[in-house]
Amino acid sequence: MKNKKKAIISGVTGQDGSYLAELLLSKGYEVHGIMRRLSSFASARIDHLIVGNPDFHTHHGDLTDSPSIAGIISEVRPDEFYNLGAMSHVKVSFEVPQYTLEANAVGVLNVLEALRKLSPHTKFYQASSSEMFGVPGVPAPYNEKTPMNPQSPYGVAKLAAYHLTRQYRDGYGMFATTGILFNHESPRRGGTFVTKKVSKAVARIKQGLQENLVLGNLNAKRDWGWSPEFVEAIYLIMQQKEPDVYVVATGETHTIKEFVEEAFSYVGLNWKKYVQIHERYKRPNEVPLLLGDASKIKKIGWKPKMKFHEIVHAMIDYDMAHPNEN
Repeated sequence: MKNKKKAIISGVTGQDGSYLAELLLSKGYEVHGIMRRLSSFASARIDHLIVGNPDFHTHHGDLTDSPSIAGIISEVRPDEFYNLGAMSHVKVSFEVPQYTLEANAVGVLNVLEALRKLSPHTKFYQASSSEMFGVPGVPAPYNEKTPMNPQSPYGVAKLAAYHLTRQYRDGYGMFATTGILFNHESPRRGGTFVTKKVSKAVARIKQGLQENLVLGNLNAKRDWGWSPEFVEAIYLIMQQKEPDVYVVATGETHTIKEFVEEAFSYVGLNWKKYVQIHERYKRPNEVPLLLGDASKIKKIGWKPKMKFHEIVHAMIDYDMAHPNEN
C-alpha cells in the first residue's frame, strides 16, 4: 500500500477549509488542519471530521506566529500546503488594518519561508481574492492579466501575498501556485458576510423570529459561485504539473439587491417590507463591480455548475432548518 499523501490546510475551520478537508479525505489523503486557539470555539464546520476519522488531525497554530507554523510543517512534512487561513472580512479590514496585513501578507511569508527552509518539496497553494482587482480601470470581466488596484486593507494584503507567492515561485523554484477566487457561498458561509446575513434573516423572518434586515450598499455587483465547486478548482490547480495563476469565477454578476429579492421571493415575502438601509454597513471604499473571466481554468477541466438562484435557495433551505445556529 503506497503512502498516503499528506496535506496541511490553514483556515480549516472556515467555509472553504472544511469543504477542502472533506474533499481531500475522500481522495485518501491524510489531512492536517491548522486552527487558531480562537477557532476552537468556531470548529462546528469540522466537528464531524474530528470524531472517528483517523486521517484527520488538528494542530493549534497561527499564521502570524512563525515558530508555530514552522513546527507544524517540520512535524508533518506535507506533500501539499493549502493556505486558506486569513482575516477574511473586507469591511472588518478597515477596522483592523495592521492585523489584516500581518495575517494575510506576513502570514503567507511565514509559511513560504518555513517551506523553503524545512520542506522545499511541498506544493503550496495561495488563496488569492478578486478584491485584489478593486477598481482596475479597465472593463470587466477580469482575468489573470488584469491590472490590480485594491480598495481595502484586505485587498492590499492579499495582493502582497500574491506577489510573495510569485516571488518564491520565480526566485526559489518552489511549486507555489495561486487561485484568484471570486465570491463563493454555501450554508457554511460566515455570519458576517452579506449573503449569509441575508439568507439567515430571511429564514428567521419567515419563521417569525426576526422583524427586519439592515443592510448597506444594495448596488454592489458580485460574481457569486458555490464553495464546494470552488474547492474542487483549488484541488485541480494544485494537481497541475506547473505552478501558475488561475481566476476561479462563474462569469455572471448579480447585485446584492438581486440576492435579496431572490431570497425573499423564495419564501414568498416582499423584501421591501423588511429591508432597511443604514450607512453604518457601507464600506469606506466600496468596489462597485467584480466579474471574473475563468477561461484559463476551464481549459484544464473546471467549470461552475450551480446557478445563482440555486445557491440562494440552498443557503435558505439550510437556514430554515437551522434558524438559531450561530
